[in-house]
Amino acid sequence: MIIIGELINSSRKSVKAAIEAKDADTIRKIASDQAENNAAYIDVNAGTFVENEPEYLAWLVQTAQEAADLPCAIDSPNPKAVEAALKVHKGVAMINSISLEKERYDNLMPLIAGTDLKVVALCMSDEGMPVTVDDRLKIADKLVNDLLKSNIALENIFIDPLVQPVSVDKTYGTGFLDSIEALTEKFKGIHTACGLSNISYGLPGRKQLNRAFMIQAILKGLDGAIINPLDKGMQTAITTAEALVGRDDYCMNYLKAFRAGLFE
Repeated sequence: MIIIGELINSSRKSVKAAIEAKDADTIRKIASDQAENNAAYIDVNAGTFVENEPEYLAWLVQTAQEAADLPCAIDSPNPKAVEAALKVHKGVAMINSISLEKERYDNLMPLIAGTDLKVVALCMSDEGMPVTVDDRLKIADKLVNDLLKSNIALENIFIDPLVQPVSVDKTYGTGFLDSIEALTEKFKGIHTACGLSNISYGLPGRKQLNRAFMIQAILKGLDGAIINPLDKGMQTAITTAEALVGRDDYCMNYLKAFRAGLFE
């Protein structure tokens, strides 16, 4: 599982306060904690600071990478903020995210075309959130092919079929799971990713729902997720599910995680 650590996000009160105060120690600690708990990317988001987003996003990238030897997922639809963050980023970043929404697409495509950047591609268009598997496939087909034509390698694309709350519609969970299966079948070699915790929005016991959903999604082919790496129960769900579906030769990752105390 390619874990994208979600904790450096200005929508969190403590992170917003740290950004405003330029409290580098707090940001470094969050980044290093996620790196120590199997994160492959550190997501950085300064979206609540509309006027200062380019400055703050670049600062977050620099500060996070001082503490964690990992690439960042640069989380913004603002091309100026993305460009500022890329200028200071070390290594190959991930762009979170592009979609078929015209304004977002037109703003971000010039920054990513012909590069080695990793790209999260949302199954969303100006028509809104897709509901059915066919809706998602239709958007994904155009978006993925446009990215390929723009010289983005298939293995650098992380398609996100979008998780929606099961509290709103009982079919949203199965719709997402079936979409993951269909996308991995249609686009051999592509990655998949999602903001998995959306599934439990509005419900109690969210951690338990998220963990159960993660296991189901791995079974369908999910190989990336934007999650809290510090949730040991989620780490347990991921590691055990991947061992059981054949992604872990000789259960080496399972044994390593168990010995490291990552299980709950």
